Amino acid sequence: IPIPVNYNRGDGKFNWKPVMSIGCTTGSGGKSSPSKLLSSWLMRRKPDAACQIGSKQSDIEFKFDEGLKEEAYRLDISKDKITITGNQSGWVRGAAALVMLLEDDGWAVCQIEDEPRFSWRGMHLDVCRHFFPIDRVKRLIDVMALHRMNTFHWHLTDDQGWRIAIDAFPKLAEVSAWRDRDGQPSGGCYSKQDVKDVLAYADERNIQVVPEIEMPGHARAALAAFPELSCNGGPFEVANTCGIFDDVYCAGKDATFEFLEKVLAEIVQLFPGPYLHVGGDECPKVRWKECPDCQGRMRKEGLKDENELQSWFITKMGKTLQLTGKHMVGWDEILEGGLPPSAVVMSWQGTQGGIEAARMGHDVIMSPTSHCYFDYRQSDEPEEPGNLGRIPLETVYGYEPVPSELDPLAASKIFGVQGNIWTERMPTWKLVEYMALPRLCALAEVAWSPASKKNWDCFQSRLTNHLS
Repeated sequence: IPIPVNYNRGDGKFNWKPVMSIGCTTGSGGKSSPSKLLSSWLMRRKPDAACQIGSKQSDIEFKFDEGLKEEAYRLDISKDKITITGNQSGWVRGAAALVMLLEDDGWAVCQIEDEPRFSWRGMHLDVCRHFFPIDRVKRLIDVMALHRMNTFHWHLTDDQGWRIAIDAFPKLAEVSAWRDRDGQPSGGCYSKQDVKDVLAYADERNIQVVPEIEMPGHARAALAAFPELSCNGGPFEVANTCGIFDDVYCAGKDATFEFLEKVLAEIVQLFPGPYLHVGGDECPKVRWKECPDCQGRMRKEGLKDENELQSWFITKMGKTLQLTGKHMVGWDEILEGGLPPSAVVMSWQGTQGGIEAARMGHDVIMSPTSHCYFDYRQSDEPEEPGNLGRIPLETVYGYEPVPSELDPLAASKIFGVQGNIWTERMPTWKLVEYMALPRLCALAEVAWSPASKKNWDCFQSRLTNHLS
């Protein structure tokens, strides 16, 4: 899991050896060899295993082939040797497949040719409602990599907490990262070194990390430290409950944009990837309607209503990001009133936002609540944890990300699919993993495998062994 494009089973086995030797040819483009990563994965599967890296006569060999597509790989398991062929990203995907194929005493002889269907295969993690240390974040990244997913969407700011240190504004870590829970302070903040540690870990597994810095709504945590950036001046506390709050960043004050531009300047320097998520969702316009600064901004810019003010806000921040070489990603509310040409739309309110954005020529990541929200309950059992509706495993597996009503040109703009983990009701990591798995396995197959290969009965059969 996920099922490959082509798989041919042969006769016999490659038997596990007391010491497995792993080698790698040149051509890794200066990146670290995948041998160490494969060794760590294998030893996790077999705690008594021993792996020797760098041997000239290798049991497992990585071969470089620049002619293969990004993330594509060939895996050849014979009775006496295993070869993984690809470029750097393909090596990692092939290594993950090899780990998943391991049986107790070795591997069945087979040949695999494989490549991904979608270029963005993502998982989102909300660390704002509940803070999780970086060893847990790394654990999710490992699970993603083993299922050949490639994008970790790190939701770092919201009403309930601000989770990343910003040198220009130390109060974000001191005030905005903490809230009162039953009379006790709860929260936490990642240092820049923490973030660099996670980024290095993800990079070794060829996973891009996309940070999310929410704007203009979901800003209560930031406003608790800087109430002057609101429309009415506060005071505010970091939100103690989930929900949508009327107090958002003031769109009429220049100080709001000076603050956000300084924050983004540090985020851009820290995260090397091409994307930055700005949220853009669930922004009430109540305060803007009452705010003389916001109304003045609308008159100055010739905006007819508050929806256009939000579009102006998002477009302004999009231009700021564009100057840094980043692509802005936002939830589908950024479509309200228009959006920057280079913006990527993440369709969560069903699929209509994605359809509209694709027809407008925007790149689209499909992530609808109907199939991709893993905070929803998995069953109707009374003790089942979760939120809102029900999304069982079969529903996730049955998802087709490319809407049938799109013509071929618009359909080509659907370049990704993503699952989301919102943690309002997940105070422990055990709950996070319970809610994510095995639905993540199903979504991984939706994102990676050809649509023609999907078969629910076949998936269930493979999942039986996979769960162990």
